[in-house]
Order: sequence, then structure tokens, then C-alpha cells
Amino acid sequence: MTGTDEHGSKIEQAARAAGKSPEEFTHEMSAKFSFAWDALEISNDDFIRTTEERHKTAVVKFLTALKSSGKLYEGEYEGLYCVGHEAFIKESELDAEGLCPDHKKKPDYLKEKNWFFKLSDYTELMRGKIETRELDIAPAARKNEVLAFLKDGLEDIAISRPNVKWGIRLPWDDSQTCYVWVEALFNYISALGYPAEENYKKFWPADLHVVGKDIIRFHCLIWPALLEAVNIPWPKKIFAHGFFTIDGQKISKSLGNAIDPLDLAQKYGTDAVRYFLLREIPFGQDGDFSIKKLEARYDGDLANGLGNLFSRVTTLIATKLDGVVPDVVPSPRDLSDIESLIVNLNFHEALTRIWEEIAWANKYIDETKLWEQGEKNPKLFGEVISGLAALLEEIAKRLAPFMPDTAEKIRSGVVAEKIVKAEPLFPRLK
Repeated sequence: MTGTDEHGSKIEQAARAAGKSPEEFTHEMSAKFSFAWDALEISNDDFIRTTEERHKTAVVKFLTALKSSGKLYEGEYEGLYCVGHEAFIKESELDAEGLCPDHKKKPDYLKEKNWFFKLSDYTELMRGKIETRELDIAPAARKNEVLAFLKDGLEDIAISRPNVKWGIRLPWDDSQTCYVWVEALFNYISALGYPAEENYKKFWPADLHVVGKDIIRFHCLIWPALLEAVNIPWPKKIFAHGFFTIDGQKISKSLGNAIDPLDLAQKYGTDAVRYFLLREIPFGQDGDFSIKKLEARYDGDLANGLGNLFSRVTTLIATKLDGVVPDVVPSPRDLSDIESLIVNLNFHEALTRIWEEIAWANKYIDETKLWEQGEKNPKLFGEVISGLAALLEEIAKRLAPFMPDTAEKIRSGVVAEKIVKAEPLFPRLK
């Protein structure tokens, strides 16, 4: 599942700047995200908006349980608040100019009354469960980062704001709205119908959260502690992905260097963009994007590699075997190890393995001059072609999560009753 977090002061300010109400603004923005995932063929079972009633209802139940836990108290907070992060930050986290290093803006100085959560009570519990991997955090660098947060002990955190109208009111204190990060985290459970619905009982605790590396403190420390306070099981694993740069530069509004992935998909095809991002950059690490690298992968791996193999095999079947694969034989290559690579989120390694088999098949066709073998040894030729067709089916199966359209084209191209010379999977770039 995925969705949009829609409350908080940052949203209020952005809506005001756009001359719209928060309701209008979030409705439009949420639709854009949902459309983008559809266009990029990123599927989900549920897209939840935190302004939905099902979320609000679940959050109120959760907050009520949190209040009953005895882990909340009323206090006063004085410090720096970054609206961009929607988080209080320490002076030591600012850059030399006193700005937030991520947003390049000076944080606001706030002094306000809030309700606080006793996060400090959970330092040792957190350390123990993370070190034993009862809460599994990956990659290793992110796990070490979270353990470093714990070295000096956790500090209590504010869970409410008094001057933010755009949010969910505390059920016991109407003057305060729930701090956006606290209620937004609960979307994973509110989408399942907490506390009563069948999906909640079936799917929680989650096997995996996939989050950005900049929000691991919320997901790996605050979120599990909140769940512990109300006796809800923790997620089993949290994986933090990295950031993209473009041509070696950070993506920035001021530089004007952002690239719309929908524009890329329209020009190169959705599958090509998905392939590049998952093959070029190890998942979990930062990586650099450039059109030059994308086009090199397109021409080399896709057009000359996979596309060429598919074209050659279907052409040989169409021209030498009258469009019929003669025998059902197993693939000559074993791709079973790819499944564990995908399960462990080693996506670039899984794709590397698939392309090793594509390279093997192309090399085999070249070295044996397979196109000349039909007349010399028809029986052997039929067996070899059948094996290559089976290999392409296996490749399509393994490619399906990465390149769904391409996988379907390959499958339908090699299992048709009458196989014809296929259209290029990836027309060469001009």
C-alpha cells in the first residue's frame, strides 16, 4: 500500500501560497501522485489519504489508547522547528549559515505547550530489538545510523501542536491537533481497518516497510515505541532507500534540474525507465541519474541485449519452423536463484543475473551460427530452439515485477499458436 500524508503546517502554508484551501490543495496533489503511480505501472492494493474518515477514526482510537497507556504528559517545548521536515531539529543539525541543510531555510523558533510522549522510556528496548534483528533495519548503514541515535538515549517527543488547525484534534484536548508525523505513521494500520477488520488481523504486523532514508528516525524509533505503548506488534523489517542526484547535482527547485518521470516514460517507455532506475542504482544506496546513462542502458541492455534475443528467436521460429515450436523442453539455464535476490531487495543483482542469461543466449546463437543449423540437423535445431523459447519464458517470468509490459510481450510472443517475427521490443534510439 501507499498514499499521501496530508496534514500539518507545511500543507497549510503550501495551500495558502497556491491560493487554495487545504482541502482543495490536498485533493489535487493526492490525485497527481495516484496518477503518476498508475502511469509508471506501480501497483498497490490500497492508496490511503490521511484526510479520509477511515484514517481519522482509527487515529482517534489509537490516540485514546495512547492516553490510557500513561505514556503521555503535558509540557512546554522551546526550540527550533523546520516546517519543511515538519520536525523539531537541534542547533547542531544546522549548517554553517544556521539553515536546515536539506531545505536551506532558517527554522522557526517555537515556544509552545504540547502533549509529550515518553519516548525516553524505550531506549534500551529499542537497542535490544534492533541489535538482535527482532526489528530488522536495512541496509546496514541505516541500521548503524539508528543505533547511533540511541547512543545518547532517546528524548521525549511532542505529539501535538497548538497552532496548527489542519490536522486531527486530540480526543481529550480540543485545543491541540495531533502532530502530523505521529498520525501519518498510523496510516499503515488505519488502511487495514484497525482495530476490528479482518485485513488488520490478517496483515499486521507488516513484513516490510519501504521508506526514504531521511525518515528512518520516525519509522525505526518513534513508530515502534508508539506501537509498544499501546500493545500493537512492531513491523518486522524496515528498508530505507536512497536519494537520486541528476548529473551529479542534488535535485533542487533553485537549480531547476528536476526531471518528470512521466516525461521520461513517454519518451523511452515505462519499462525502460523502471529498468534503468533498478539496474543502475543499487536499491538502498544513493545514485546519479542522467539521460546519457539511461540511453546507454536502453541501447546496450534493452535494444541490443533483450530485444535482439527476442527478435532472433521469434524470427528463427517463424522462418525456419513455420511459426511452431516443435517440442516442449526445459530451459537450458537455471534462473531459480533470482527469486531470493528479489525477496531480499537486491534488485540490481537480480537484473544483472537475468542479463547474464540474455548475454549467454545471444553468444550461443552467434557461436553456433544457429540460423545455419536448420537444414543440417533439423531435430537438434528444433530442440535448441525449443530450449531458447523456454529460456525466454523463464526470463519473462523473472522480469515481470521489473518490466511488466515487456514480460507480457515476450510471453505472448513465444507461446502463440503461430509464432511470427516479433516487432522490436525496444526500437533503437535515433
